Amino acid sequence: MAPARIDVFTIFPAMVDAYLNESLLGRARRAGLLDVTVHDLRSGATDAHRSVDDAPFGGGAGMVLAPGPVFAAVEAVAPPRPLLLLGPAGRRFDQALARDLAATAADGGFSLLCGRYEGVDHRIVEHLVDEELSVGDYVLAGGESAALVVIEATARLVPGVLGNAASSESESFTDGLLEEPQFTRPADFRGWQVPAVLRSGDHEKVAAWRRAAALDRTRRLRPDLLAARGGLAPEEVRLLELHGYPGCSPGTSAEELPRS
Repeated sequence: MAPARIDVFTIFPAMVDAYLNESLLGRARRAGLLDVTVHDLRSGATDAHRSVDDAPFGGGAGMVLAPGPVFAAVEAVAPPRPLLLLGPAGRRFDQALARDLAATAADGGFSLLCGRYEGVDHRIVEHLVDEELSVGDYVLAGGESAALVVIEATARLVPGVLGNAASSESESFTDGLLEEPQFTRPADFRGWQVPAVLRSGDHEKVAAWRRAAALDRTRRLRPDLLAARGGLAPEEVRLLELHGYPGCSPGTSAEELPRS
């Protein structure tokens, strides 16, 4: 099976590659599960200084990525499509989109363009990229860190990248909930005990506790996630009450959700 492919265009290829060569992503690349190729946007520059930016028409602070070098760098390698520009106007990146991109990466690949400075010439948006993608409503110095977020979240969903395939199935946001609280040894740390059910060896009870704990944690910390899935189902209410989380009712809205 061919590796999942992602191409990245940036003016800091060494910075991006350094991160991608470590830990989970590095192992996946070395194992041939993930093919991430990083391209230097300056390869499309034509002047002695390898310039990729210029002052904006109409004046204003900062510089803008110029169309010439960016078009040239992309067209020279004909990367896999879609080509996604990391920017604030884009579609919000979430776990569902990560799953879609993981499938796209496995079926030919996709590419990421990292913006810089005050942004990119709008002709890049209109005539080169296929879509914009945002990792959140905040300002970054450039798209490199955003691209790494997209790559890591996507790569984790590629078969074989995680040692335990079940890991990605139980993580936060996979089914619209936060993950349940996690514990490890020692069972007693400074008088704080690990829940007894987790030490019981009863896998059915452990699974039920984890589901109830995930529901409770989500309703307390991210009620908007429950609201997006239509509130609590009747069986979820019963599960919460069974585990000592009373006060819930089916279809409860985000504003009405009780917080324990």
